[in-house]
Amino acid sequence: MKYRKLGRTGFEVSDIAYGLWGMSGWSGSDDQQSLDSLQLSVDAGCNFFDTAWAYGEGKSDGLLGEIMARNKKRLYAASKIPPANDKWPALPTYKYLDVFSPDHVIKYADLIRKKLRVDCIDLLQFHVWDDSWTDDPEFRSTVEKLKDGGWIRYFGLSLNRWEPENGIEALHTGLVDVVQVIYNIFDQAPEDKLFPLCQELNIGVIARVPLDEGSLGGKMTLETRFPKDDWRALYFGPENLANTIHRVDKLKKIVPAGMTLPEMSLRFVLSHPAVSTTIVGMRDPKHVRDNIAASDAGRLDSGLLAELKKHRWDRKPQPWSD
Repeated sequence: MKYRKLGRTGFEVSDIAYGLWGMSGWSGSDDQQSLDSLQLSVDAGCNFFDTAWAYGEGKSDGLLGEIMARNKKRLYAASKIPPANDKWPALPTYKYLDVFSPDHVIKYADLIRKKLRVDCIDLLQFHVWDDSWTDDPEFRSTVEKLKDGGWIRYFGLSLNRWEPENGIEALHTGLVDVVQVIYNIFDQAPEDKLFPLCQELNIGVIARVPLDEGSLGGKMTLETRFPKDDWRALYFGPENLANTIHRVDKLKKIVPAGMTLPEMSLRFVLSHPAVSTTIVGMRDPKHVRDNIAASDAGRLDSGLLAELKKHRWDRKPQPWSD
């Protein structure tokens, strides 16, 4: 496992991070299997874990807290405060105080740290963001209270899907230490403006959805269907599935010999110097072993990277993509 600095936090984090959404927000999860996979990842060198209160109303935070309590190794926990209006993504029509009032933020910071079994959270993020909120004085005062009061070590923002530049104003405030954004072979837009700014300001970058919610795992087909209570049933509905499979099939044709599509996809993300770590869902031991092997393999060669640049797919938020 390779490690990188998470921006100005100074944390040396594994470049493959463990994402816990699949342990409570997707179908087919099993708590014991989840705990076994988490422990296997720790044993293999993973030390950065991304969760959120919204992942099962604290369930994933609790699973992570159990693993952290079991291990003496330094493990880094990143969690997220849900929007008070329970709406994803954030929109400029929403008022900041209706989404992240001081009382709401402090309430969930306390709930999360109890689930994690810690006094101080390594990284606490807002689960949604809109840059129209940047100048609200409560934003600054709340983040400063979290840090000065010892509730958190560092603060971050999780940016809306396919809106990587809707967060740039907030980054200029100096309050944001880490930004989380969707970045993968299809979704390359963060390279345009967000990544250069993060490099300039030494802001850590957590790249999420490196496998496009699973399509870049290479196993989905036009006949793939998910249970109605699984979020992917909406994302890979009729408006998105066929287009996605068509593009994945094109990618399969250029996967080098001896490499898999998911390995190529993960290594593409890790090839960008702005990326500190990438979040991968790993619900069973095979996922853990395969993903950590991608870290060990390192960056892709320049020729393959140039070819993958041609597969950029710029999209705009849709009702099914929330």
